[in-house]
Amino acid sequence: MSEWPKGIGAITLFMEDLPAAKRFYLEVFELPVMFEDESSVVFNFGNTVINLLDATQAPSLIEPAAVADRAAGARQQFTIEVDDVDARCARLTERGVTLLNGPLDRPWGIRTASFQDPGGHIWEIAA
Repeated sequence: MSEWPKGIGAITLFMEDLPAAKRFYLEVFELPVMFEDESSVVFNFGNTVINLLDATQAPSLIEPAAVADRAAGARQQFTIEVDDVDARCARLTERGVTLLNGPLDRPWGIRTASFQDPGGHIWEIAA
């Protein structure tokens, strides 16, 4: 049996408002668009591709699983390592991002803060 891959190649996030999500990722993460069509926008986030997909296109991608509505609540958190959580939080706030929590020191020895993208996906920064 072959080994599992060493990393995640792509993450697809379902978005109800694709134009707002695109603006958010351009402004907050400062990433250039790798690919774009009428139903998706793709960014290269380090060694992982982040694909923002119009939620109306998601059912055909994941059937027979159901696409959950954003109001159902968060079911994941993506963590990004940064050098300085406080400095990054200040920059996020300057860009109009509302923090969900933090910066705060966690009992397991790291400093974190988290925020949501326009699709309700939770992003954590940690140092």
